[in-house]
Amino acid sequence: MLQVYLVRHGETEWNALHRIQGQSDSALTAKGERQAQQVAERAKSLGINHVISSDLGRTRHTAKIIAARCGCKMKIDARLRELDMGILENRDISTLSKEEEEWRQQLVNGKKDSRIPGGESMIEMAARMYAALTSCLVLPKDSTPLLVSHSMALSCLISTVLGLPAFAERRLRLRNCSISRICYQKSPWLAPGWVVETAGDVSHLVDTPMLD
Repeated sequence: MLQVYLVRHGETEWNALHRIQGQSDSALTAKGERQAQQVAERAKSLGINHVISSDLGRTRHTAKIIAARCGCKMKIDARLRELDMGILENRDISTLSKEEEEWRQQLVNGKKDSRIPGGESMIEMAARMYAALTSCLVLPKDSTPLLVSHSMALSCLISTVLGLPAFAERRLRLRNCSISRICYQKSPWLAPGWVVETAGDVSHLVDTPMLD
């Protein structure tokens, strides 16, 4: 049975300012760095020996801290990127027009094929995230990989594993540096393949993360 751990990056400056990031980037705050150190300690206790990160700066910074603590190399996989939020990236949520907020809400509320102008659909993101997860199946025996990604990307992946459509309503909160665990198994009492074991665990964090 292969266990794969999923970690959201540490708090960023734009998280703290409620600014839309998407595939744009923002540095970790001091709190975000502390969160990364705390999740790194947890990762070491879990025996993580592969750290694979989105290519965006906030995930690379988080993953570098985790990999250093676990004594393994960090690899980059651009398929783990956050949802492309198009023309809304780098915008404060409070400044969105009524129409812009409706675009954003469609992603949250489960409208099929919704996307921000210039951006990406949840279905497109789900396909690349699932492909990145599937790549873990070719890792050497006794591997325990950890993927460092983003809030919408990881929640969409977990929903997909649960059998929900990629565009399903967002009902899963994954806070900064939370840990989730999924497994590839062949239990007689579960559908074969990937299953979700835990999601959004923050018990290792001293600094209480923001809600979103």
